[in-house]
Amino acid sequence: MWRRVASLSSLISSSNSSFHGQVPAACRLTIWESLTTGIAQQAKGVSKEKTPFITFVLGGPGSGKGTQCIKIVETFGFTHLSAGDLLRQEIASNSADGAMILNTIKEGRIVPSEVTVKLIQKEMESNDNHKFLIDGFPRSEENRIAFERIIGAEPNIVLFFDCPEEEMVKRVLNRNQGRVDDNIDTVRKRLKVFEALNLPVINYYSQRGKLYTINAVGTVDEIFEQVLPVFTASELTFKISSRIRKSQQKN
Repeated sequence: MWRRVASLSSLISSSNSSFHGQVPAACRLTIWESLTTGIAQQAKGVSKEKTPFITFVLGGPGSGKGTQCIKIVETFGFTHLSAGDLLRQEIASNSADGAMILNTIKEGRIVPSEVTVKLIQKEMESNDNHKFLIDGFPRSEENRIAFERIIGAEPNIVLFFDCPEEEMVKRVLNRNQGRVDDNIDTVRKRLKVFEALNLPVINYYSQRGKLYTINAVGTVDEIFEQVLPVFTASELTFKISSRIRKSQQKN
């Protein structure tokens, strides 16, 4: 159950030695605040027998977030959910919803937020894992609001892979070799759309103390070095809060 943790100070004081040396004090404090304010709500559609740990992964095309998601899954055992992949899978299933999604895309319209969120919800409900890495979602404030309304909870952590526009353009064009010159304008337009839609989401979670901005320039390993302390600290905090919640349930 997703109940507010009233006070974890005694356990944190006894665990301080585990936090120090792994992540800076400011990062520890922000992680702690995000875990003790946002996960109070119970997820309406997710099994009450498990407490989901939700991470949103945001970043423009070419920011490298997909590669980092693979490393996070391998290192910390998260289940990776890609909104785009879920939509494509639903289309491939030839279901009624899949046909509706395909027609919506063909008509140049945006798939309704509720449809995407319910696909994510379905995956969360059917998965035995409690740790979810939601890649490329929410893309807009409408997405964010729909997720929190339907799932009934906020993310524990929001990672934003911040990368200069020119670097993202170069990366996208390099992985689309053969269509480079034709795609420059298209890539730039995608980046402008991403910035316009995602910036309000990023600002919202920054104000909520849940945002962790990762400098997405460097080698894969160099970038992952920035990601590691966020999850190392949050996993310990999550275990502590889960232990307290179980104790409260017994009383």
